[in-house]
Amino acid sequence: MATTPSIKDNLSVVSDEKPASAATPVTEPEPTIDYSDLDNPELYLNRELTWLEFNRRVLHEAQDDSNPLLERLKFVGIVSSNLDEFFMKRIGGLKQQVGAGVLDYSVDGRLPAQQIEECYVKVRELEEEKSELVPRLIVQLAEHDIHITPYEALGDEDKEIIRSYYFDNIYPLVTPQGVDSAHPFPFISNLSLNLLVTLRHSDSEDELRARVKVPVGLGIPRFLQVPNTHIFVPLESVMAKNLDVLFPNMEIVASETFYVTRNANAARDEDEADDLLAIIESEVRHRRFAKIVRVVVQHDMDQTRRGMLAAELGLDESDVFEKKGLLATRDLLSLINLEIPALRDPPHHPVDHPKLAHMPNIFHAVRDHGSILLHHPYESFSTSVERLLREASRDPKVRAIKMTLYRTSGDTKVIDYLVDAAQNGKQVAVVVELKARFDEAANIRWSSRLEEAGIHVTYGVMELKTHCKVILVVRNDYSGLRRYVHIGTGNYHAGNARLYTDLGLLTMDPDIGRDITELFNYLTTGFTPKRNYRKILPAPKLLKRALLDKIQREIDHQAAGSDGHVQIKINALEDKDIVRALYEASQAGVKVDLIVRDTCRLRPGIPGLSENIRVFSVVGRFLEHSRIYYFGNAGEPEYYIGSADAMMRNLEHRVEVVAPIEDPELQAPLRNLIDTQLSDEYSIWQMHGDGSYTQLKGTSETGEGSQQALIRDAEDRVREAKRLKRRKPKGIRHRNIHLRSS
Repeated sequence: MATTPSIKDNLSVVSDEKPASAATPVTEPEPTIDYSDLDNPELYLNRELTWLEFNRRVLHEAQDDSNPLLERLKFVGIVSSNLDEFFMKRIGGLKQQVGAGVLDYSVDGRLPAQQIEECYVKVRELEEEKSELVPRLIVQLAEHDIHITPYEALGDEDKEIIRSYYFDNIYPLVTPQGVDSAHPFPFISNLSLNLLVTLRHSDSEDELRARVKVPVGLGIPRFLQVPNTHIFVPLESVMAKNLDVLFPNMEIVASETFYVTRNANAARDEDEADDLLAIIESEVRHRRFAKIVRVVVQHDMDQTRRGMLAAELGLDESDVFEKKGLLATRDLLSLINLEIPALRDPPHHPVDHPKLAHMPNIFHAVRDHGSILLHHPYESFSTSVERLLREASRDPKVRAIKMTLYRTSGDTKVIDYLVDAAQNGKQVAVVVELKARFDEAANIRWSSRLEEAGIHVTYGVMELKTHCKVILVVRNDYSGLRRYVHIGTGNYHAGNARLYTDLGLLTMDPDIGRDITELFNYLTTGFTPKRNYRKILPAPKLLKRALLDKIQREIDHQAAGSDGHVQIKINALEDKDIVRALYEASQAGVKVDLIVRDTCRLRPGIPGLSENIRVFSVVGRFLEHSRIYYFGNAGEPEYYIGSADAMMRNLEHRVEVVAPIEDPELQAPLRNLIDTQLSDEYSIWQMHGDGSYTQLKGTSETGEGSQQALIRDAEDRVREAKRLKRRKPKGIRHRNIHLRSS
């Protein structure tokens, strides 16, 4: 009898085999495990390994010849950036556990050291694939007269141009640091690119060493461009071939490139903190000095110098990662915006939501429709969410604005509008999450600016991250005070809104308004008296229990003769209790469809355990980020959207908000979104029970993935709205424009 692959086996490499159609069933080996024990670690995949598998799917987009060339380069940069962050956050945390002697097993039955070891295997595989791919992409770019080339390969004239630019604009910033008995090995900053230079005096055989930092940043590009061309030269290559000026009258024996990754996890004791802001500021300052967890070196580095470098950095040999060709390929992202349309995806311009486009007042639009569902980036963030804040800041009838702020960006006008509102006499309160990873420093700056404008700034609830995305506007309408609410799945971040798929609800539902008022009272005081929420499902108080209860209700419906059905679209499925409940639902006959972007602990399609569960992952030009929870409920369907993934950290250690979408007119586009992605024949991957994935390349004649289909849907809705507006007789206002439903 064949056996199901054990979780102790390595997760399989993504299959490139293409089934005859998207409907081709996946045949799993007949299991021998006793699935009655749902606590068995064998039933749960590892969080870190499944996240690395997600990056393999992203890397596949870079390997896919059907994608435009600069988009492929983009995916290489994304994977590289992701892996750097993986070491900073996940490997750093695991190393802390190892250092602390933690011997607790993970849900999937692994010790921290074992997880590190298996992750290293996967990372080395991914890095090897990238190292083989990047030179091929560089050759293909050269066919389009885009050249990423080392300094020594330039012609004499171009060499002189680049050399002159380097000496005039960069060389004064370069500081060589010797390494000897009088000069200890220098501090190496996180992710900085460095040259380890070996040299000797002309009259001596003794080798000396120096470190030279490649000063990328603060306006200095990684790739220097020959003027009036698309020729780009890595800065480290320029520096390496001009070391004679930095070290005059010395023989350059070798120049070898490396960079390090430091742990981004810091221990903080908030219970003992008098000032959370001071703690976060201190953490940001000290992060740059955190323990190094990895060093990446060029593949041909001398073994003796490699060993010396690892020892100086306090690393084991296993923490040294060799790489062929370019290091720090995350910097390739700086080249993807070249204005060469043939090498990029067709331009995408978000449309204005039809219910907002021709309304001079956004509050009137929401009042007319009750609720409006937004879908970014297909529909514009600036003419919906930012517009809400802009009009609220200026509207004389608006009395107060409250919002949560997890991440934002310099090109987002949110902060400006909040400041304007305060200056215009509105009551403004903002809950800023200081602990948003890698955005702490920015959030401290935003907090200071808001406070200087007289805005009431708080930092949420101790020990809980405030991850929910909500805005509350209190307006004195003709009938008295009304509460207008925005609840979103994504951050109030203009850049993300162009690149991430997210959902938002604009509503004046009285119950939701009361609920959000209660939520802000909790966030701004930290007090936890019993709060009666009527519609929203906040975490950590109610959400997890509600999700488990709704899954159990589908099991009960199935037992009573109605078809149970659960569909969930999220970024990650990690919480063991949710996975266990979905296993129980499958065993009871409930149909479960999961669209999970990255981490997924659940093993789908295994007879006796999860044969009624399908798991898919969509990878495309936009990062899938929206969260939808759907329950069939015996013909009375329930839809919820919100900020929470099915992860223990979201459900138990963060403040999250998930809200119901009750209007059938608003449920229709959610149904369309789920159905469109489940029927995708171009950019969807199906997960197998061992954690591997197969890309489903079906019969699509257009080669159109679900994201392109949703772009077309949004454009069709705008055209339909315009057509109906032209046909509408004078004096009659057409209130409802139905969104296309599959």
